Amino acid sequence: MASDDKPDGGSHPTRLGKAGRAVRASVSAALLWPRLQLAAKAAIAAGVAFFIAPFMPGSAADYPYYAPLGALVAMYENVSGSMRQGFQTLVGLAIGIGLAFMLFSLGDPSPLTVAIVMGLGVILAGLPRIGSGSDWIPTAALLVLLVGGHNPDKFSFGYLFQMGVGVSVGILVNLLVFPPLHFKAAALSLAELRLALARQLRDMSKALQENWPPEHEDWSRRSEALAAHARSVRAAVQKADASRRANPRRRLHPRDVEGDYRDLRDLERLTFHIQDVTQVLSDVIWATDHPFVIPDGQAAPLADAMALVGDALRAVDEEEPQRQAELIEQADAAVQEFTARIAAEEHAPGAPNAVESILLSLHRMLRVLKSGDAKRQPDTTATDAG
Repeated sequence: MASDDKPDGGSHPTRLGKAGRAVRASVSAALLWPRLQLAAKAAIAAGVAFFIAPFMPGSAADYPYYAPLGALVAMYENVSGSMRQGFQTLVGLAIGIGLAFMLFSLGDPSPLTVAIVMGLGVILAGLPRIGSGSDWIPTAALLVLLVGGHNPDKFSFGYLFQMGVGVSVGILVNLLVFPPLHFKAAALSLAELRLALARQLRDMSKALQENWPPEHEDWSRRSEALAAHARSVRAAVQKADASRRANPRRRLHPRDVEGDYRDLRDLERLTFHIQDVTQVLSDVIWATDHPFVIPDGQAAPLADAMALVGDALRAVDEEEPQRQAELIEQADAAVQEFTARIAAEEHAPGAPNAVESILLSLHRMLRVLKSGDAKRQPDTTATDAG
């Protein structure tokens, strides 16, 4: 019995430790500067909205508590998102209020009318292009039906008007109080993915030079991680693109976001090709049902070519365009030379050669690098013409 209890006693602290680390990670993420900045602006917008709400005309002044709610609804991580989310919310509220007024013809609120409101509200929430406003359709209809009481006109006007006031305040605060630009995060994400891909090529190059099966095999399990990394980089670039829309600070901090998208597409293509090489090399080394081989004498030159492509990829982030071009040229020469050597050799009978597949992927990687390097080179046409 004592031995049976040991695993449970040993695993309990481990589970607690994992839970503690997860909680600390969540708290740390919540306390990052962008989240704190958003929280501060939400607090300012809610306070301002609640301050001016009692001064609104007519019956709207009787419902001041909806103004800070509107400010909170409109608070988003970028200005264009605030505008879109605020507008969609108001559209959803208007549709929900209209639905409630239609159902008032059925008489006083009852379980039947509430059920009908909820059902129709959920159906209308599926309308296209309403976005975040879809959730407010059944909510607004239910509030007007139940809270509006015997004076739904007054409540509906105050509700919608104060929410509009809050949304306007939220948009203005987000627009005027340090509207964020996420350019640095996008640039850093692109650079990190580029380095990760270069590292993958370098690690596979090392594996080719070790005694097989290689002692280090971490690289063989990174394929899905590289794909996930590429997806996160796309999200970062899209976030940077969204942050510049309707943002007055974009004029002070110009950024070629279209260039970021070009780099992203190039990196996604490189990720695909590197994943393919990873799979081929892993199958050659470990798969028992894989017929392909890398013949003796070809592993070393293949490793050198792969390392040169990795160096060329890593050099893209350097500030010396000439150095980038030289490394790309060296890698291309090595791959071309090895390809010509493989083509000139007589094909020995036996298992198919996997080197040809890997060389084809390296050719495609270099084509991507050359294309990206050509786009980054300064245009000297005007200078030459002069």
